[in-house]
Amino acid sequence: MDYKISLFQELAEIFNKHGYQLFLVGGSTRDYLLNIPLTDMDLVTDATPEETKAFLDNADYTFERFGSVKFKYKDVKFDLTTFRKEAGYVDSRHPNVVFFTKDIKEDYPRRDLTINALYLDKNLYVLDFVNGQKDLKNKVIRMVGDPAIRIKEDPLRIIRVYRFKLDLGFNVDNELEKVIKNNKGLLGNIRKEKILEEIHKCHHKEELKAILEKLDTNNL
Repeated sequence: MDYKISLFQELAEIFNKHGYQLFLVGGSTRDYLLNIPLTDMDLVTDATPEETKAFLDNADYTFERFGSVKFKYKDVKFDLTTFRKEAGYVDSRHPNVVFFTKDIKEDYPRRDLTINALYLDKNLYVLDFVNGQKDLKNKVIRMVGDPAIRIKEDPLRIIRVYRFKLDLGFNVDNELEKVIKNNKGLLGNIRKEKILEEIHKCHHKEELKAILEKLDTNNL
């Protein structure tokens, strides 16, 4: 078993002893299911940052108001967020309001892609509310919810779609592809630095740049 998964399970036991749930989520769960070596370790919990301070004191609480905590357990870095709902994306990037919740079913709708909306519990059981495992099997990239709404919330998701298409060798869902082409101009609302940051994460940078050039992205 992957060493990082074992550490996650240890952490889950610690959270459970204090009365809270802990799940591996997002790209971490996706990569685990695809047997890809884990890099980022993203966790989600029903505990608020204020509640985790009782047993997770050696952590970075700089962004606790957003439910985000960073910490190191043994020799591995983890990013932890509280279950939350989000509302309003006036700046086309960040939610205006964040509501903490105790219900995992209120957390998944804010996630971008179905393959990134999978939760793994301490027993390595997958919680899947969006048929993400089916999309993993069929190698399809699909948006959680209405793709038109999700792209308008955060146009940077357009680049994430093509980054995962290239890095995973997946196909983009037809409906999502149409929405992207109809809303490609929204990328003009995103700062150049954020776009370049997303390109840098891609293992196929030149191919991604070529795709964005076809979308007439002017802020590269």
